[in-house]
Amino acid sequence: MAQMRREVITWEEVERLMQYLLPQFNTEYAGMVMITRGGIVPGGLLAEAMGITHILTAAVDFPAETEREKSGLFAWPRFIQFPEDSQLRGRRILVVDDVWGSGRTITAVKNRVSAAGGFPATCVLHFNPYRNLFGNHRPDYYAAITDAYIVYPWEVDRGVDRILLAGIGEG
Repeated sequence: MAQMRREVITWEEVERLMQYLLPQFNTEYAGMVMITRGGIVPGGLLAEAMGITHILTAAVDFPAETEREKSGLFAWPRFIQFPEDSQLRGRRILVVDDVWGSGRTITAVKNRVSAAGGFPATCVLHFNPYRNLFGNHRPDYYAAITDAYIVYPWEVDRGVDRILLAGIGEG
């Protein structure tokens, strides 16, 4: 299997993505659910720019690779942390993550917000239609389409990416 292309995004590029994303919003949102960890930074930037003060987080886990092999990609998510239904009910909620790859995580959060009586819309910086498991479904708001594995500036010094990116910029 071919290795996925990686694209390293700078803070300047994040700013450009935000400037492209913000004019898309034609609805006011009463709250935001940021998906940890990827949605924390873009969610914070959007909340500040849009004046959203009702900010919540959701943490979702899917089975490890070995368990997925048994159940396929359609394994049930495990919600490690999620807002109470009363914090979502009757509110327009913006669900934010950094990227929509397969779409499993953000779709699981969107569906749970909806089940709690909220009215969710999804927002990401990058949408990868080539990995999307949900047919024609896509984020309600996104700044760019990509086929790459995106490395955001807040991820560069973390884990494997730190090692892989050590050679970037060297001749």
